[in-house]
Amino acid sequence: MGTQQRPQLTARRADRYVLYTDSVQSTDAEIAFFRRVYRAENGRPPLVLREDFCGTAAISCDWVRRGPANRAIGVDLDDEPLRWGREHYLAQLRPDQAKRVRLIKGNVLSVRTERVDVIAALNFSFCVFKERATLMRYLTRCRAAIKPGGIMVMDIYGGPDSQKPGREKTRFKGFTYVWDQAAYNPITNEALNHIHFLFPDGTRMNKAFTYDWRLWTPAELSEALREVGFKDVRVYWEGTGADGKGNGAFRPCQRPKVEQAWIAYIVGLA
Repeated sequence: MGTQQRPQLTARRADRYVLYTDSVQSTDAEIAFFRRVYRAENGRPPLVLREDFCGTAAISCDWVRRGPANRAIGVDLDDEPLRWGREHYLAQLRPDQAKRVRLIKGNVLSVRTERVDVIAALNFSFCVFKERATLMRYLTRCRAAIKPGGIMVMDIYGGPDSQKPGREKTRFKGFTYVWDQAAYNPITNEALNHIHFLFPDGTRMNKAFTYDWRLWTPAELSEALREVGFKDVRVYWEGTGADGKGNGAFRPCQRPKVEQAWIAYIVGLA
């Protein structure tokens, strides 16, 4: 018998959350980073994670697979990705794993949870906060929800290329991912970005995701974290490969070389 071929992806057949996971998220690398940084500070692995702006809660569900004592809390305002995550990721967990995941439809500015070892706000999600007062309110609540020795992890991007309207295409198996920087305001540092997906049959999934952000700088975030009570802040800068692109390896850095585009983790130590 011949091997059954996977149906060709088209805009009608494709699931935007699957495409996002395949092209954007790397839960293995993200969780490894949390564990490495936390263990370096505390000499033991973290157990309780809160994933803010969790969307489909991919990280939370992967987190509880890593150990029988691991627990995760996912928080998001939007019921659609939470429902998708329950039906696809949570449903794939064993019962003993699933019971250690708590998904909350709520606002990260007001949600109350138990104190945790790690709070993660990834994929630049906190950039929805355009006013410093709102960002400070969020970080203040995060600081109160982190145990002593815990960490707050955010990622951020920047560089001259981040301020230029334009599109960048990346090919994946069965589809092409398009990052579309539609608009940028240099006075407010606000950016409007979209993700589109293209398919071999010529169909497109336009504006599968849209992001209306303020691009905060590492200096602004570091100052804000210290101001709300984090005892120290570290910046982990992504290295570059031979092709000049990011290589996914993040190391502590105080004076990175000037690059056209960069990504970094900002980590607050509680």
